[in-house]
Amino acid sequence: MTSLRLHTYFRSSAAYRVRIALNLKGLPYTALPIHLLRDGGEQHGEAFDAFNPARLVPVLQDGAVTLTQSLAIIEYLEETHPRPALLPVGAPARARVGALALSIACDIHPLNNLRVMRYLKSEFELDDSRRQRWSRHWIAEGFAALERMLAGSAYTGSFCHGDSPSLADCCLVPQIANAERVKCPLEVYPTLMRIRESCQHLPAFVRAAPEAQPDAE
Repeated sequence: MTSLRLHTYFRSSAAYRVRIALNLKGLPYTALPIHLLRDGGEQHGEAFDAFNPARLVPVLQDGAVTLTQSLAIIEYLEETHPRPALLPVGAPARARVGALALSIACDIHPLNNLRVMRYLKSEFELDDSRRQRWSRHWIAEGFAALERMLAGSAYTGSFCHGDSPSLADCCLVPQIANAERVKCPLEVYPTLMRIRESCQHLPAFVRAAPEAQPDAE
C-alpha cells in the first residue's frame, strides 16, 4: 500500500501540478479531497489546519513527512524519485525550466487564486464578471511573456524544454485550464497551445486533469 497521500481539490491548479508530477514519475498515491468551497471551505477546519496552517492545498504526506507548496513538493519528489527527471541536466537548463515554472506559480497564479477572488468580492464588491476581467488581464500579461520566452528559444521543443515534460509543463497545463475557465482568448499564444497539445497526449496529464478526479463536479 502506498504511503503517499495527497490532500487535493480537483480544480486547484497547484494540486493539479503535483498530480501531474506524481503521474509522470509513476508514483501511486491516495487522493484525499479537500473541498475549497463547501461550508466556507474545508481547508479552514481544524483537522486540515493541523496539516497546513496556511490552509492551502496541496499537502503531500509521505509516511511521517508532511509537505506543502506545490513546487517544494515536486522538488521533494525529484530528489526522492529522480527518474524520470522533471528537471534537465545542467545548471543553465535547470534555471530556465525553473524560471518558466516560477513565472506561472509566482507571477500569474497568485493573482487569480481563490483567496484573491474572495477578497475582490468582499472588500471591493466586484461581481463575477469583473473578477473574471481581473483574471483575464493578469493571465494575459503572464502568458504574453511566456509565449515570447518559449517561442524565441532554441531550447523549446515538443514541451517547454526539449522533447520530454518537465516541471515547467507541470505548471503550464493547469494554468491554461484556469485560463479556459475564465474565457481567456488563447489563440494568440500558439506556442503555449502547441505544448499543451503535446502534454495532452500523455496519460500522466490526462489522469491528472480536473475532470478525471474523484471529487470532480
